[in-house]
Amino acid sequence: MPRKLLLPYKSVFSHFRAPRGLHDALAMNAARSGYRVFSANSTAASTELAKKITERLGAELGKSVVYQETNGETRVEIKESVRGQDIFIIQTIPRDVNTAVMELLIMAYALKTSCARNIIGVIPYFPYSKQSKMRKRGSIVCKLLASMLAKAGLTHIITMDLHQKEIQGFFSFPVDNLRASPFLLQYIQEEIPDYRNAVIVAKSPGAAKRAQSYAERLRLGLAVIHGEAQCTEQDMDDGRHSPPMLKNATVHPGLELPLMMAKEKPPITVVGDVGGRIAIIVDDIIDDVESFVAAAEILKERGAYKIFVMATHGLLSADAPRLIEESSIDEVVVTNTVPHEVQKLQCPKIKTVDISLILSEAIRRIHNGESMAYLFRNITVDD
Repeated sequence: MPRKLLLPYKSVFSHFRAPRGLHDALAMNAARSGYRVFSANSTAASTELAKKITERLGAELGKSVVYQETNGETRVEIKESVRGQDIFIIQTIPRDVNTAVMELLIMAYALKTSCARNIIGVIPYFPYSKQSKMRKRGSIVCKLLASMLAKAGLTHIITMDLHQKEIQGFFSFPVDNLRASPFLLQYIQEEIPDYRNAVIVAKSPGAAKRAQSYAERLRLGLAVIHGEAQCTEQDMDDGRHSPPMLKNATVHPGLELPLMMAKEKPPITVVGDVGGRIAIIVDDIIDDVESFVAAAEILKERGAYKIFVMATHGLLSADAPRLIEESSIDEVVVTNTVPHEVQKLQCPKIKTVDISLILSEAIRRIHNGESMAYLFRNITVDD
C-alpha cells in the first residue's frame, strides 16, 4: 500500500502553511508516495494555479514538456517514470480553448501509455460546458468532450461549478464538482464594508436559485431582474420551429397543430427593493459582460449605490475589461480557475479569490482514499 500523505488542514477558509522543513521532505518523498502532479499548460501564465496547488501539497510539479510545433501540432513529453502511480493533471483553460483541450488529451494519453495507475484531471473550469443542450441541428459538444477524455485515459475529474450539474452524467467515470461559494461568501463578509446593507441580485430568473442560496446564507434580501434586457440560454432557438413552415406547404388535416402566440418579453422589471442598498450580482460565469453591464445600469437607476459582480469563472473575453471599466460596476470578483492577469492589468476593478486550497485538499483526499464530504459542508445543491 502507498504511504499516505498527511498534511495539516483546518477548513476551506484557513490559509494553509506547512511547517518549516516539511516542504523539502514531502518533495523528496512525492514520487515514493505514489502520486505525481503535472501541468498540461504550455504557457507560463496558465501554470500559476498548478504551482500554488503543488506548494500547498509540499510537492513539485512533474517533469514534462508541453509545446506547440511550428505547424501548430501539440507535443507532450513525460520526463520521468509514472508507472503504477496516481497522476493528477492540472489544466486551466486560457483563451485558446481548443489548444488547451488538445494538451490535456495528449498528456492523458501519454501517461496512459506510460502505465500510470490512475489519471485524474483537475480542470477547474470545464470547457464547452455551455454547449450541454441540443440547439437546433447542432450537437451536445460537452458530451463529446467527456467521451474524448475517457478515451484518452482519464479515470476521474475534479472540476468546479459546472455550468449545468447534469453534465456529470455525460462521464463514464467519477466527477467531483467542487464549489467556490464558500470563498466568495467569505470575500463578501470580509472585503465589502457594510455588507449587511446589501441585496443579492440575480440578473435573470434562471440565476435566481443561486442568488437565493447566497442570500439565505448571508441572511440578506433577494432581487431578480426580469424583462427584455435579459439574454439567457432559454431564449435561444432550440429548433422547436424547425423545419420552418412553408406558405404553400400541404399539411395533412389530422396533423394540424393549434396556433401559439409569439413569445414576447415583458418590460424590464426589478423584483425586489435595491434602493439605497449595495447590489451584489452572483453568477457562475462572466464572459461577455454586456448583460452584467445592462443589469448594473438598471440597478443604478433603481437606487443601488454600489454594485458588485461575483462569479466563479472569469473568462472576460473580448472587450470585457474595457466595458467593465466604463460601466457602473464598482468591482468584479472572480476566482483563479481561469487565468486572467492580462484582464486585471487592463481593469483595476477586477479582483481575484484564490481557490487553490480546496483543489489541493481534493487531490490529497482522493489519493488517500478519504471522503470528499468535508469539502461540501454547508453547500446547497443550488450553488
